[in-house]
Amino acid sequence: MTIMNTADRGLVGALHVPGPADDYADKLMLFGQFIGSWDVEWSGTDLNGRPAQAKGELHFGWVLGGRAVQDIWIVPGRHEALPSGRLRAFHGTTVRFYDPELDAWRSTWIEPINARVRRFIGRPANGDIVLLSDEDDPWLRWRFTDITDRSARWQGEISYDAGANWVLEEEMRLTRIPN
Repeated sequence: MTIMNTADRGLVGALHVPGPADDYADKLMLFGQFIGSWDVEWSGTDLNGRPAQAKGELHFGWVLGGRAVQDIWIVPGRHEALPSGRLRAFHGTTVRFYDPELDAWRSTWIEPINARVRRFIGRPANGDIVLLSDEDDPWLRWRFTDITDRSARWQGEISYDAGANWVLEEEMRLTRIPN
């Protein structure tokens, strides 16, 4: 008979695990390298199309038996004031897992504040990570670039012509928070 710690009985204990599953552990590190907490410096445009900036937070963790990576993006951060102007705040999560048949990552973004759900396929590309959502219009391309142990850049691009042309819509500078 297995005896479970009381903390392991709830959602957090069932969802979160300390590391990757053995199957495809090397492939899982594409997003596993981000496990931990990050400060976010977001830049884009407000709801009126004017340049805007905000500070936020980002948290990555292993989930679902170590077979997936989940993150939570919060802009502005929980301890930040809403910047002046009409910023479209977001507080969402992505669940990502490696699909060996595709040799790629399936990724789903869920954002209740703005009622958005988008599916992406992600792959490594020349030291970057590129995620493409081409099932709905407009197409979205999200890229992690300039990746180091302590920092990275995330870029969100949009295409209204099925990927022929891309426009940078928003960018985030990520800085790892030391444990």
